[in-house]
Amino acid sequence: MATDMSEAIRQLIQDRGMSEELVLRTIENTLLAAYKRRFGNAENAIVRFSDDNREVSIYAKKMIVDGVYDPVSEIDLEDARELNPEAEMGDELLIEVDPKEFDRISVQSAKQTAHQSIREIQKDSLYSEYKDKVGEIIIGYYQRERNGTIYVDLGKVEGILPKKFQSPREVYHVNDRIKALITEVNKTPAGLQVVLSRTHTDFVRAIFELEVPEVYDKTVEIHKIVREPGYRTKLAVYSNREDVDPVGACVGLKGVRIQAVIRELEGEKIDILKYDPDPRRFIKNSLSPAEVRDVIILDEAKHQALAVVNESQLSLAIGKQGLNVRLANRLVDWNIDVKTEEQFAEMDIAAESRRAVSELFGDSGDYEDEISRISELPGVDQAVAEALLENNIDFIEDYLSLSEEELAGLQGVTAEQLEELQKLIEENVEIVEEDEYSGSEDSADGDFYEEESGDEPAADSEPEDSGEAEEYECPECGAKITTDMSNCPNCGIGLSFEYEEDEE
Repeated sequence: MATDMSEAIRQLIQDRGMSEELVLRTIENTLLAAYKRRFGNAENAIVRFSDDNREVSIYAKKMIVDGVYDPVSEIDLEDARELNPEAEMGDELLIEVDPKEFDRISVQSAKQTAHQSIREIQKDSLYSEYKDKVGEIIIGYYQRERNGTIYVDLGKVEGILPKKFQSPREVYHVNDRIKALITEVNKTPAGLQVVLSRTHTDFVRAIFELEVPEVYDKTVEIHKIVREPGYRTKLAVYSNREDVDPVGACVGLKGVRIQAVIRELEGEKIDILKYDPDPRRFIKNSLSPAEVRDVIILDEAKHQALAVVNESQLSLAIGKQGLNVRLANRLVDWNIDVKTEEQFAEMDIAAESRRAVSELFGDSGDYEDEISRISELPGVDQAVAEALLENNIDFIEDYLSLSEEELAGLQGVTAEQLEELQKLIEENVEIVEEDEYSGSEDSADGDFYEEESGDEPAADSEPEDSGEAEEYECPECGAKITTDMSNCPNCGIGLSFEYEEDEE
């Protein structure tokens, strides 16, 4: 079988993108399929090409025997010697098959095999080519839309842009140019499937690599990108060189670089901030464009932090529908709570954190309200504090509640030491006086002061002694009580009665 195939091979290589080796293998498989269809078995068939690949032949390898049982694989000695006079019994002889021996069905089978082989080879070649491009930007053109999915002409293959990977800002029309990121490459029965995306964070990264040379050559590196497609993107950057400002490099002179990225993202807002290994600084930067006065770490293990801002910056820090703080949370991987200075002042957090913020805000107070223990008093004699602790006196409040007799009975401290301690308390602790009442001392668990109304004795007059004590109801349990009782007979609560003068 002699055929000039050079033109056919060249055409396949050019049109299908196949290598010469794959084309020759396809031709070989095609001839073997035709031989098998014609003779039922292709195990003894051999295909050979000429040195310049311009001709191809197919041979049948047959055993020389005395008495032929299988004409496909055997040949009689006499017939063999007609082809080769030196043939001997047991030798194998290659006999060229005439293409005319192939019938129409055999040729049709070979043709189908050739088409299928070419499709598979082309699919494998394209898969290898586009698989290496995953994560890269590719440009195609809008072809059609079906059920929200956009089909994009990429040249050799057709890409798909699913609805979930489309930005809500964007609207496309036929033949519109589309720049997208290759996210997946899959083999399907229908052919190669290239999945595109314009919402992936790596799409923003790839755009910055195209627009910012410092990002492309790794002088400036992107630490992390978080994105709400169509609305806002935040990216943290840092520089590998001290003389290069990472944020300035991404923004560009007069903002030309960042504007190019924004145009590609159809006007999506982009916040570029500097990455900092210190979580406080990183959290502060992440809430950009809001100005944060301070960041308090509430729980480092659980990654919980508090950002304190001015009242005017609160809405900017939180963002529309909480978008800004939500993206900041994802960027720094911390749970950030944003509060104003007034809201922070009302929170019950550790004294150390409150002191740090007060110093930042310029409050130079001595934090007397935070001192609760005697040992915390500035300049206190620790020997006195330890002696009082041995007397079960730890808090300043407990010390101030002692009577003179109890103070005199304290062990291990002198009157001079107690006097010095009293001065320290007066200097460093703000003592709040409570309202004094004339009730009895044993009414501390629940004093009751009943104001009489109606026709009561005038000023300086004593209640009339009618022989029977006046009855009232206990404020706790409702039991009957009289003015001569100091405790409720039912619930035991302490009682005290006070008569107030009627003002003229």
